[in-house]
Amino acid sequence: MTKLRLGDPWMPAAEYGRSLTGFGVNVLVRSIEEALKFQTQVLGAGVVYHDPDVAVLQFQSAQWMLHAHHTYDAHPLYAVISGKLEKGVGVELRLHGRDPDAAEAAARRLDYTVVETTRDKPHGLRECLIRDQDGYYWVPDVPSGLD
Repeated sequence: MTKLRLGDPWMPAAEYGRSLTGFGVNVLVRSIEEALKFQTQVLGAGVVYHDPDVAVLQFQSAQWMLHAHHTYDAHPLYAVISGKLEKGVGVELRLHGRDPDAAEAAARRLDYTVVETTRDKPHGLRECLIRDQDGYYWVPDVPSGLD
């Protein structure tokens, strides 16, 4: 695995890996720095840790990781992420508790693609659909007033 980080990470990778429980998501991105702009300003996520190779983000109790493409150079998915195929199709990454109106406003201000504007849905959530710089589809949502 190619690494651009200089120095030691905030904790050894094996220690962090052993600390994970439940469901996890690794989002493969071209640039950690570019992805952090979307993650923090549109999604409102906090940065637990980041370097040029990986980032750990958190929103409320949800935590996920970003991995730069170059860190997957020895991974079976590398052929897919280094090609021209669109990533994220068929998967919605939902961030429960993130105000969709605020996320949509931030996405528009920062020139991200708002695929579907914020609205109350029949399934009880107020949500929007935003495409990030790497082609992933994010759905920030909160409970709606609809029954």
